[in-house]
Amino acid sequence: MINSLPYIIISIVGLVVVVFLVFFTRRKERANRLSTLAGLAFAFIIAGIMFGENRFLGYSLLAVGVVLAVADIFVKSKPRQP
Repeated sequence: MINSLPYIIISIVGLVVVVFLVFFTRRKERANRLSTLAGLAFAFIIAGIMFGENRFLGYSLLAVGVVLAVADIFVKSKPRQP
């Protein structure tokens, strides 16, 4: 645990920097917002990384996140009806 603590702290700081850049430097456009499904996928993947020491739980959360991300890609790739 002690050996991995610096990596976890660096990851959290990096995530905070990315969130800051996305939310505070973007323009008024709303076209590039995350969908609800993509947000859930992102949350599951982050949770899987955070609970990575318990392999079963970590890999399960990562798998759920990947499945949700693929489902979001599939939903967005369908042509919309006018």
